[in-house]
Amino acid sequence: MTDHHTTDVCVVGAGPAGLALSLMLLRSGVRVTLFERSSGFRREFRGEILQPGGMAVLDALGVLSAARDRGSRAHRGFQLLDGTRTLLDIDYRRLGPPYDHLLAIGQRHVLEELLAACRRHPGFDYFGGHRVTALLEEKGRVVGAVGDGGPDARHSVRARVVVGADGRYSKTRQLAGIDPGRMDVFDQDVVWFRVHAPGSGTDHVRVHRRAGQAVLVHGSHPDLLQIGWTVPHDSWQEIAARGIGPVKRELAAALPQYGDVIDEQLTALSDLTLLDVFAGRAAEWVREGLVLIGDAAHTHSPLGAQGINLALQDAALLHPVLLDALSDGRVNARALDRYAAARAADIDAVFRFQKTQSKAMLARPNPVADTVRPVLAGLVMRTPLGGFLTRRIAHGRTPVRVRTDLFTPQRTTRARS
Repeated sequence: MTDHHTTDVCVVGAGPAGLALSLMLLRSGVRVTLFERSSGFRREFRGEILQPGGMAVLDALGVLSAARDRGSRAHRGFQLLDGTRTLLDIDYRRLGPPYDHLLAIGQRHVLEELLAACRRHPGFDYFGGHRVTALLEEKGRVVGAVGDGGPDARHSVRARVVVGADGRYSKTRQLAGIDPGRMDVFDQDVVWFRVHAPGSGTDHVRVHRRAGQAVLVHGSHPDLLQIGWTVPHDSWQEIAARGIGPVKRELAAALPQYGDVIDEQLTALSDLTLLDVFAGRAAEWVREGLVLIGDAAHTHSPLGAQGINLALQDAALLHPVLLDALSDGRVNARALDRYAAARAADIDAVFRFQKTQSKAMLARPNPVADTVRPVLAGLVMRTPLGGFLTRRIAHGRTPVRVRTDLFTPQRTTRARS
């Protein structure tokens, strides 16, 4: 049995981008149906650092405070350390309040607050635990999607536009036959894990360079350290074959200050999670009746904590574009391309900057790079360039704001069958 539904916008993926966009649309009088393949948010998330730009979006939606109160940790800024020597110290306090810090916050809490806010709107239908298995098409145009939640839980949703917000391995993108545009431009993958370390936290997000290793570390609520060990791209299987003992010894050499807790708490390779680091830029972000946002459209390295923030900003930029297209009755590729055209340059700038960051901060020992790195870091810290780069990383090339002026119950749209 398949239930049939009609809505204005069908969103696929209840991540930060999909939920934030859904909430913006609902507050503008648009009906939204959201498919999410997971049945809940009680699972492991790694992306939990919010830049000021992402905080501003969530704050405008009224969910930041509640999510933060459920458990978070503020960080003054970012540091690059070589052994005990601080090469780079980016102080976010120079940005001024209220968004003068980085925020480590449980992504589950953010998603649950966004979903709860969406559910307060009568025009919202949510199908958790439903995988999208097909896109509905007519005459070359996407007109809806089918979500399968198991026996007797299949839903066919007809919509004026479908938004693919389902991540780096987007099923929506795959069903549309759009090339993900994978680019293996980074030399490292990241092996993530957490350790419980009361009193050992830091008020900075740090990259530690020592003994030929580069390791990302930041504090996480309540007394956790989130650690990302960078390893050469595609090398993890060979490293893992040596067993947990050699892995712990390499980590202890890179992070001697945390050597004891690493040795005690890492007991098996299953305690570690590998992130395959790559860049991706989908060949198309817009089709007739279809638009991709967040990681479904563009995938980034975890360095610089950009993923969640870019996804939230995508949603804020797409929101007024969708409203105009729905109101005008022309939800076509030309109308939706206003979003893609406005976003492309900013996303390309992030790609270029992350490639430079990766080579400068994470590269394996190299006599030339090791000589130049402190010089460049000093230049950033002692000149106005530091303030410029801080603002660029914090808010993006073009700062984005939520169009709260469009949050009016009088602005409504009706689905067209």
